[in-house]
Amino acid sequence: MAPQYLVSLVRVGLAEQEQPSGFYKFGPATRRLGIEALRQGDEVGIATKHAIALRDRTQHTTNLSTWSDAGPVIIRWDYGAYPLPITVRVGSTLPLIDSSVGRVYLAHLPSALTMPVLRAQQERGVSSTLASEHLEAVLYEVRKSGFSITKGGVIPGLSAIAAPVFASGPGVALALGIAVPTHILTASIERSLIAELTSTAESITRDLGGDLPT
Repeated sequence: MAPQYLVSLVRVGLAEQEQPSGFYKFGPATRRLGIEALRQGDEVGIATKHAIALRDRTQHTTNLSTWSDAGPVIIRWDYGAYPLPITVRVGSTLPLIDSSVGRVYLAHLPSALTMPVLRAQQERGVSSTLASEHLEAVLYEVRKSGFSITKGGVIPGLSAIAAPVFASGPGVALALGIAVPTHILTASIERSLIAELTSTAESITRDLGGDLPT
């Protein structure tokens, strides 16, 4: 009998068993992740330089995320000068509705790709549920404004702003975010951070050869 961890890896597609030998090898999800990692290597490197510069300019924590089979995944997290009520690990998956990053992906990726992930998150109690009309209004505003902002959606006392980054291929390549303690997020600071964030996301998009939304 296979060890329990192998059973779990097979279940999520990270491993598969060859027949008739019974040996295990990388599964389809692992192969997709590998291909995606190769494709995104240059994209992440370019975006990282901009994200660090944004952190240095604003003194606030910045992050980068990508899309995965389970939803948005943090691939870079650079702490700023302001303590946050959370410790985030690279590789953490974010809820689609409750996080600013998740809303960016919901707004800019095809619903055929995002809706099954959203339903799976909701079944596990990871993501909130919104009426379809309310959700569409939220996503319309994200597309219109070029950013998403949530306050206490995932962690009480933490506000997050995110913007999409586009590359030469279809859809969103990455999401760029800023995390801010809610108690210091005045209206003027919020406007300033949104301007810095969206400008930086546009700069990354241009460097990656992507098209800015019109």
